[in-house]
Amino acid sequence: MVSSGFHPDLRRAARFLPRGGIGPRTLPAIRALAGLQGRRTPSGIEVLPLPSGGSVRVYRPPHRPAAPAPALLWIHGGGYVVGTAAQDDRLCRRFSDELGITVASVDYRLAPQHPYPAALEDCWAGLLLLAGLAGVDPTRVAIGGASAGGGLAAALAQLAADRGDAQPVLQLLVYPMLDDRSAHLPADRCYRLWNPRSNLFGWTSYLGDADPQLAVPARRADLSGLAPAWIGVGTLDLFHDENLAYAERLRAAGVPCEVETVPGAFHGFDLLLTKAPVSRSFFASQCVSLRNAFKET
Repeated sequence: MVSSGFHPDLRRAARFLPRGGIGPRTLPAIRALAGLQGRRTPSGIEVLPLPSGGSVRVYRPPHRPAAPAPALLWIHGGGYVVGTAAQDDRLCRRFSDELGITVASVDYRLAPQHPYPAALEDCWAGLLLLAGLAGVDPTRVAIGGASAGGGLAAALAQLAADRGDAQPVLQLLVYPMLDDRSAHLPADRCYRLWNPRSNLFGWTSYLGDADPQLAVPARRADLSGLAPAWIGVGTLDLFHDENLAYAERLRAAGVPCEVETVPGAFHGFDLLLTKAPVSRSFFASQCVSLRNAFKET
C-alpha cells in the first residue's frame, strides 16, 4: 500500500516506481538505455565538443535578442555514473523558451571510468564555452542541475569562486546530490528512484581515490563568497536533510539562498511527471529565481 505521505499529485505514480537499483551489475544495462536518448540530435540543438571528449548541447531561444542576453549552464543527473545531456533536451528547451535565454547542457565524463575531478572539469570547460558564445552576456550566466547535476553545479560554484575566471549569478540546485555521508542513512523509508544503496555506489564510483574533503560539495568548510542559490527538494527525497543543511550553511556564510520544499515529493518527481501541477509549480519557482538573478546583475 502506498503511503499517504506522498503528495496527492504523485501518489499514484509512486505505487509503481522502483526504490533505486543502480549498482555494478545493473550499470551497463541502465547506461545502454540512457544512451538511446542521444542517438539522434533534434533540430535546433547544436552540439559543441569539449577538449576532454565530452560535449555541450546548446539550445537557443526562438527569438534571439539583439543585445547579449543571459544564459544557463545545465548539468544532468544520474548519480555521477549514468545519464546524458540528451535526457534533458525537453527541460532545457523549456528553460530557453520560457526565459528567452541560451541554455547549454554538459555531456560530462562519467564515473567510475572517469572519477573526480573529470566531470567537474568538463562542467568548468562547459561554463567557459557558454560564457564565450555569441549572443551570451558573460556577466549573466547561471549554473544549475538536478540530482548529481545539482551536486556538480554546487561544486562548480565553489570552483568558480576559487578560480575567479567566471562568476555565475545563481546556482540552481534541484534536489542536489551534495553529501557522500547520506549514503549511510538507513534504507527504511519509502524512497523512490534513488536510495542509500544506489547513493553509496554513486559516491564510491565518483570519488575513487579522491579526498572527500576536497571532492564533496557539502564537506567544504568555507562557503562564503559563493553565488546566490536556489535549492528545491521534496520531503520524501533521500537528499532532503542534506539539502536543507547546506542551505543553512550557505545562509550562515552570508550567501543568499532560497529554499523550495515540496511536501510528499520523491526524488526526480518533476522530471518524471512534468505535467503534474506540483511539477509545474516547481519549475515555475526555478524560472522566477533565474529571472530575478538575471535582473539583479
